[in-house]
Amino acid sequence: MSTPVPNAGKPTFYTVKEAARILRVDAATLYRAIRDDAFPAVRVRTRYVVPAAALEKLISEAAESSGCVDVARIAAEHRTARDIARLSGGAA
Repeated sequence: MSTPVPNAGKPTFYTVKEAARILRVDAATLYRAIRDDAFPAVRVRTRYVVPAAALEKLISEAAESSGCVDVARIAAEHRTARDIARLSGGAA
C-alpha cells in the first residue's frame, strides 16, 4: 500500500524558467530578484528552484488584495524577521 503524496500531480518546486512563465516575466528578471534576495527560492549548488507554495501565496495575495503585491517588500520583511530571530536566539 502506497503513502499518499501531498499535491499529487502538482510540483513542489518549479524551475526559475517555469516560475517566470507562470508570472509572465522574463527568466532573467526572476534570476536577478532571486540573487538580490527579493524573491523566494532554494539554491541547490548552482541551481535555483522556486517553491510552488511561494507562487501560490503570491497568486492568492494578489487575488485578495486591492492593490499591488510587492514581492520585494515581503522578502525584506521575511529577512528582517529571520535576522531578529537569529539575533534573539530563535525567539521572535
